[in-house]
Amino acid sequence: MVFIVVLIASFLLQLVLPWWIIVIISFATCGLIGKTAKLSLWSPFFAIVLLWIGMALFKSMPNQHLLVSKVAQMFGVQAWWLILALMAILGGFTAAISGYCGYQFRKAILVKKTNS
Repeated sequence: MVFIVVLIASFLLQLVLPWWIIVIISFATCGLIGKTAKLSLWSPFFAIVLLWIGMALFKSMPNQHLLVSKVAQMFGVQAWWLILALMAILGGFTAAISGYCGYQFRKAILVKKTNS
């Protein structure tokens, strides 16, 4: 469930908001419906990796990967797909850390309420 919510919300909101909206989406989603720490870490990671790879390929394939190839050359890499993989992994890592923090935040708030 977390995977689908993060995937759909990120897709829709990234159409009009900056890329870092994935941090807010992952934090809120895992804070509200994350069942376990493991699920709150890996679901946002794979959702963003899948979304960003899909969107990058969708936008890059019509021009034969021209822009990403130029960026790869700037980094000294000859393969455009390495830049695509690096971009997806960094986005997934950002979402994963945010989702895990959202889950831990909820746990901390619930523990504080039960102790009071």
